[in-house]
Amino acid sequence: MTPGAPAFVLPGQIHWLLIFSDVARLSSWNAVESSLSMATTEPTSGFDLIVCACGEQEYTARDAIDAAIFRGELVVKWKEFLDEVEAEKRADELDLDLDESAISSAAEAFRYEYDLITAEETEAWLANRGLTFDDFSDYFTRQYYATAIRESVVPDEVEYQCASVDLRRSFLTELILSGDLDRITTDLMARLAARCAGQEPAPEAIAAEERKFLHRNSVNPGQRPNWLKKLGRDSKWLDEMLAIEAAYRTHCERLLVPEARQYELMPLRLPLTRFEIEVIELESQDAAKEALFCVQQDGMSMEEVATEGRYPYRRSHFLLEDLPVDAQQRFLSVSAGNVLEPTARGDGFELCRVVNKIEPQADDPTVKSRIDQRLLDRHFSELMSKYTQGRLGAMSPGKK
Repeated sequence: MTPGAPAFVLPGQIHWLLIFSDVARLSSWNAVESSLSMATTEPTSGFDLIVCACGEQEYTARDAIDAAIFRGELVVKWKEFLDEVEAEKRADELDLDLDESAISSAAEAFRYEYDLITAEETEAWLANRGLTFDDFSDYFTRQYYATAIRESVVPDEVEYQCASVDLRRSFLTELILSGDLDRITTDLMARLAARCAGQEPAPEAIAAEERKFLHRNSVNPGQRPNWLKKLGRDSKWLDEMLAIEAAYRTHCERLLVPEARQYELMPLRLPLTRFEIEVIELESQDAAKEALFCVQQDGMSMEEVATEGRYPYRRSHFLLEDLPVDAQQRFLSVSAGNVLEPTARGDGFELCRVVNKIEPQADDPTVKSRIDQRLLDRHFSELMSKYTQGRLGAMSPGKK
């Protein structure tokens, strides 16, 4: 036990968690300094973790990550991770104190999300994913410093493929605990299932996917072998990625047609209704009632009331389904122009007026995106249940 390490309290017992060890704090950012070494092709602890299977073939965390890199889906996440590592390094240089309560609160929220009630359940969940309490601690420490450091930090620019094993291992921890490994594993399973469920993709479809691959990775055909070498993969792997991506796109094109979208929209008209509202924030219920009276009886606009009383005022819009279920009830029978009864929010109250209520249209970009996602989720969920198996515990949080 490291002296001075703060207690991390789990319901029913105390588990000492290392969250302020100099070694732990320096481990991830020190890895940057040696990150110009070539990615190894040998199995690395954590990366050989089995995450799913298709038929008799098992796929590892490394497979899911490399497939996501092929699709260009980890660029932003990798950059955010490097920013966090650099922020942690800067915090150490500044000898910044760690807010233990903030770390504990974040860890508690995580355990609640995943239904991890006891220390034993938390430890088992981590062990099932090749992680320890130190990994758990380091993750929340990085998250804290990423928000605590106000100054701009500029991380070393290093590609994932060229990063050191230690840095990539820390990134794997980030993917696991953020839920992104579950997401990219599901994406891989959907593509594997798509290929199993249909005919072999046409050569022109594969060629189209290859052009997309070269474009999104800024690689010309002659540079392809070097790109694969840095990732530790070969041309056979790339051919497989192109084939499953082509199969996936074929399913999407057949599924996402106007007729299917219109049919899907019919039962979703209420949840996909868009509301435009204006809101005044007030310090007390009496002030909220007075503002309501001014709007309803005196004919003042919401903005006029806010300006006169020097209250915060904002306009916003949302789809009904984006609200919590209990909040949705307030908007079920309202019309444009209605002012809702004041509601408590935080330390004060809010007064809300409905500016507009818009029925969903299939050609609206947001509505179309929601409908498409439903169609894809249902279709590929069925295919995945038939052709693939998730192997990494529960593939989503316990709390819904």
